[in-house]
Amino acid sequence: MEKITSDDIRFADLAEKRFNKRFTGKPEYFYLPESTQDVVAAVQEAVNAQKRIVVRSGGHCLEGFVSDPSVQILIDMSLMNGISYDAERSAFEVQAGATVGETYRRLFLGWGVVLPAGEHPNIGIGGHVLGGAFGFLCREYGLAADHLYAIELVAVNASGKAHSIIATREENDPNRDLWWAHTGGGGGNFGIVTRYWLRSLRSNGSDPTTALPQAPKSITTFRVSWDWNNFDKTLFSQLAQNFGTWAQKNSDPESPYKKLFSLLFLNHRNIGKLEMKGVCTGAKALQLIDEHLASIADPLGLSYTREVEETAWLQFALNPFPELFQPGFDKVRTKIKDAFLRRPFTDDQIATMYKYLSNNEPVGGGLGMATYGGQVNAVMPGATASAQRDCILDVACNTGWGDPEDETASLNWVRNFYKDLFATSGGVPVPNEQTGGCVINHPDTDLTDPQWNQSGIPWQTLYYRDNYPRLQQVKQKWDPKNVFHHALSIGL
Repeated sequence: MEKITSDDIRFADLAEKRFNKRFTGKPEYFYLPESTQDVVAAVQEAVNAQKRIVVRSGGHCLEGFVSDPSVQILIDMSLMNGISYDAERSAFEVQAGATVGETYRRLFLGWGVVLPAGEHPNIGIGGHVLGGAFGFLCREYGLAADHLYAIELVAVNASGKAHSIIATREENDPNRDLWWAHTGGGGGNFGIVTRYWLRSLRSNGSDPTTALPQAPKSITTFRVSWDWNNFDKTLFSQLAQNFGTWAQKNSDPESPYKKLFSLLFLNHRNIGKLEMKGVCTGAKALQLIDEHLASIADPLGLSYTREVEETAWLQFALNPFPELFQPGFDKVRTKIKDAFLRRPFTDDQIATMYKYLSNNEPVGGGLGMATYGGQVNAVMPGATASAQRDCILDVACNTGWGDPEDETASLNWVRNFYKDLFATSGGVPVPNEQTGGCVINHPDTDLTDPQWNQSGIPWQTLYYRDNYPRLQQVKQKWDPKNVFHHALSIGL
């Protein structure tokens, strides 16, 4: 396997492969492995030379864990993108370099099934599934990690020897804890995942068409938009309250609305509009959408635009809401600060939202709210490493900028917005009656900083709750030399 150095025509392209242009790495060279054996060799070389090594699948890490100037060797998994059915394990084998879109396409065209994974088709499966992974179908089918049967991992033992290991969810598998750690423990902690095997928990036959959930025949999307200028503080509060109340009433695994996933975009006034977008499956999709909007949009008494469209599943999955992922989406510098809610926002929190979203700051950003729960909440917190199994919403304060000179103002705005939003719990969503911590797939290094996390609760608890000690035990066993680490990695 050749080293791709700076004089190779591929180097510049590989160096630019990162979603968040806020961070820039300076690797000495890249590797593009085509097999697990290639990965083992690359890791062994790095260990022998005492060079810092990281892995990249899709390049969508929100923090600088991969695009880190201290990284010397970067393994890009793009060429390991195979997807097939493994009859021996009665599971789908997906290599870590495949994207979400490639996975959707192959699973659907080959077998008519679906993995409830992320929203953006260019996200890499490798770093996605092991962080839990939720998206448009999570309320109906759970997290992608809930369908994880096995992993293949390249790890480094206490003697410094790189090796590969397979771990499954079988109760008699001595490596089962390693499988468990990859159902929400996050990337860059234990080694390099080269392959996943996917099979739903209740699937126990050999028919590949039943190994994962059957894909929907079609999906119905809806878009709602209001003019920001029509909102005062009272109407803004009512919109946020209506959305939170609906989520609280309909987050149970048995909810008839679990086929519906909805997003509320409370954009900064600079953007000019407030929006809802969502999807629904099944024969009653239109009815469920009508009832959803009747609970949230109609009581405001404001006129709004409404678009509802039925689309074939794969067509939607490969190009969902094009306006969200339009050209330039991958050129942004961004900061996203995530939180889980177990109860709706309070009146005081909504007042804080209005203050930050209606002020005269020259920023681009807002607060997004995504309905959560449904089938996600049917799993016990310790059954997987994804501990947040009682939440109703995933929310995020976010900002983006193009000009590097706008970074300071944008960061100050989003950091103070988040801190004030959770002011009663030290500036972060500590696990309590109302909030449920954060999701590791949306990492935020501010949680390690006492300037922004004044709760006295360590960042590890925000991400992992009571699962962190068990994750540490897995780390101690499988990465005892701490070869794989970053700013939010699991400690020894």
